[in-house]
Amino acid sequence: MAYRSRYAFNSCEGSRCISFSYRQAILLAILLFRFKHSVQALDDDGLHLHPSVSRKLSEVNKPAVKSIQSADGDVIDCVPIEKQPAFDHPLLKGHKIRTSPGGRPSTNKRTSESASQAGLSQMWMQTGETCPIGTVPIRRISASDLVRASSIESFGRKSLAQHLNISLTEQPRAPHITEHESALSAHDHAIAYVSGGTYYGSTATMNVWDPWVEHRSDFSLSQMWILGGSFDGNLNTIEAGWQVSPELYGDTRPRFFIYWTADAYEQTGCYNLLCSGFVQTSNAIALGASIAPWSKDYQAQYDIKILIWKDPQKGDWWMEFGDRILVGYWPANIFTHLRDKANVIEWGGEVAQSFTPTTARRHTGTHMGSGRFAQDGFGRASYFRNVEVVNTRNQLETISSLSTSADHPSCYNIRSFYNSNWGNFFYYGGPGRNPSCP
Repeated sequence: MAYRSRYAFNSCEGSRCISFSYRQAILLAILLFRFKHSVQALDDDGLHLHPSVSRKLSEVNKPAVKSIQSADGDVIDCVPIEKQPAFDHPLLKGHKIRTSPGGRPSTNKRTSESASQAGLSQMWMQTGETCPIGTVPIRRISASDLVRASSIESFGRKSLAQHLNISLTEQPRAPHITEHESALSAHDHAIAYVSGGTYYGSTATMNVWDPWVEHRSDFSLSQMWILGGSFDGNLNTIEAGWQVSPELYGDTRPRFFIYWTADAYEQTGCYNLLCSGFVQTSNAIALGASIAPWSKDYQAQYDIKILIWKDPQKGDWWMEFGDRILVGYWPANIFTHLRDKANVIEWGGEVAQSFTPTTARRHTGTHMGSGRFAQDGFGRASYFRNVEVVNTRNQLETISSLSTSADHPSCYNIRSFYNSNWGNFFYYGGPGRNPSCP
């Protein structure tokens, strides 16, 4: 009979036996437990995925019929149009996809394209590959994208919870910025706006830059806002433009983006197609994909044109990019106030600053637009041109009075003008922290 110590164990298979101590057995059990509960499928980055990360990736990345590798590192998935994230929205169950709007806003004016250059496109298009008809191109989200976010729950969403002690200026605030937000928020704006009327959309052309971003969690964007309601929890917004956001995208390339919310950024809405809501119809544009080339000092100026309007028949808000490319629409029933109309429209730049105990007392050096002040003018400063609104007759019209606002004009400023070629236009931007903006 074999002797067995109370502190030793034998494991035998056939004639072969392995003997190990009690302590070794416990250690082996712990290692096996950790292995069982930590090893997951690897993602494209070779990372072991936490179950919550796997769930989020499954939620935002839909099965594709084709994938395109872009030179900038993006993977663009061609997803069947009926399988896109929009239809996860509870209000869009059984929604019949619209292929086109009931009517496009009319205009009697021909805008000038001479000051800017065509040829601007998205990087993934330079492969020469396209998504098949009946699919929509969607930028694939990786585990690395999720890891960069402050939390999985906040991934792809704007937040109003960032605060910074910046003293109020005497400058008028934009209609959507409350006194509390202007005083404490880490967001800086330099914008033009109209308010007090009834609006059914807008168009504008903005030049694209690659602004320097100081911290990974800072962002710099240029966009239009279409707003309904107020900032007491019921604000509705539709937003579109270009942005540089290292935390969201993992690089500092300018990217075409959209955003929406139906409750003042609390629970609803997101960037691009990172949640349900926006219905994409185009197989040619990928939301969140990088734009190239971009403008440079005293060199060619590259700009993008965006038109957003409310369909006079169905009530949905459609978006057109560039040369009349219909990208898709926000269904009217995901909103409350914007289900009817907009009461404020804004255009311009925004910088969001991250802060730590060492940076909370100083302004970010993140650039807005080109990083130049408005007074530097064409070829150096960022601009919006041919700014128009859609009126109650579904017509594009010139704005008679364009108001402007800059939260901290020593950091970022704005100047508006009018001429026969560019209609209403303005220059805006700035370098952020400087001797006058400590």
